[in-house]
Amino acid sequence: MQEYNISRSSYFYAIGLSYKKADADIRGRFSLDEDSKHNLLSQAKANGIESLVVTSTCNRTEIYGFAQHPFQLIELLCNNTSGTVEEFREVAYIYKNKDAIAHMFRVGSGLDSQILGDFEIISQLKASTRLSRKHKLLNHFLERLTNAVIQASKRIKTETEISSGATSVSFASVQYIFDAVKDVSNKNILLFGTGKIGRNTCENLVKHTKNEHITLINRTKTKAERIAGKFNLLVKDYANLQEEISNTDILIVATGAQRPTIDKHIIQSKKPLLILDLSIPKNVDENVEELENVSLVHLDDLSKITDKNLEARKSHIPSAEAIIEDVKGEFNSWLETRKFAPTIKALKHKLTDFATAELDTQRKKLSDFNEAQAELISTKIIQKITNHFAHHLKEDDVSTNDSLELIQKVFQLEELRKTNV
Repeated sequence: MQEYNISRSSYFYAIGLSYKKADADIRGRFSLDEDSKHNLLSQAKANGIESLVVTSTCNRTEIYGFAQHPFQLIELLCNNTSGTVEEFREVAYIYKNKDAIAHMFRVGSGLDSQILGDFEIISQLKASTRLSRKHKLLNHFLERLTNAVIQASKRIKTETEISSGATSVSFASVQYIFDAVKDVSNKNILLFGTGKIGRNTCENLVKHTKNEHITLINRTKTKAERIAGKFNLLVKDYANLQEEISNTDILIVATGAQRPTIDKHIIQSKKPLLILDLSIPKNVDENVEELENVSLVHLDDLSKITDKNLEARKSHIPSAEAIIEDVKGEFNSWLETRKFAPTIKALKHKLTDFATAELDTQRKKLSDFNEAQAELISTKIIQKITNHFAHHLKEDDVSTNDSLELIQKVFQLEELRKTNV
């Protein structure tokens, strides 16, 4: 990004891993909770990273940031997770500069999601941007980029139907329950964990199942009570978890813990129990499948469900891609202006120096010299000249680098030429 006068020594990278090559276990090892994100950002700042945004969802963990080499970002990720550099290399992707920009647009638009059209990632990106700003790790470029991605996401959601149907894990989980369980409205449902996926799943359950037997449990009871209050649901203490599992027919786990919170030893009932684990890392130990009465479904299984609207949603991909190209084009135009902004600024200073010198000369020659009028005229002429050069540099058929070099040479902007060309 040196040529765009954003960073003199760093490049913009997107590094990460996703559901495409990394299974749930690997993604779990590279998952970042809130404390880990804060630690990673603090370490980045201490190590001289100038701008960085980190996201970690159920199907991907990514870092977007400036570095001299991508290993700086990879090391930050591995230092704050249980994943190793060797594991990362096996499943990772690394994008640089414009490829990294293009990748962020596809991720934020839902085109790269595990379930096509899933827009939950955009709320994660917003939260991550706010966190980076709090740590003073958000430069003008990255803030402008994330805003552009959010704009593209909004347009795609409103101007296309790519997000119709089961376009999130929380919705897909409810659809799975409908397909797998008869008489859902009369079954006992227990939701353990009230993070974002848990909250969204709860809302979908209430909206689509018409079930009045939904119970919430969270380690922090007040959080569960706030959500339950919106939907008039029952809340139980964490201490009652084992008892409530024995009474339930469907257990949905979305605790966001870094290790399993449910295993076979906590399940005492012999009646059929469907468990949906919506967590990364996995929050349900696979040993529950040793119990004959238990069926376990993980979010990777849910994401493979193809609803009846999937093919229709795919038909909107070209429209979504066109919107991305439109918004990305605006961003790239802004980026190009960054390339010549210092030259235009230096040119303006140079012309101002010329004007100041000439005004001093005329001031000494003319007894009736009109100071205010002369200042006004010179300022307007300088503005017109710099605007003319700026418009020239924006033309599509102009070689920006050649023009910049000529301007710098003609007006003897030597120091600028040494540092920016």
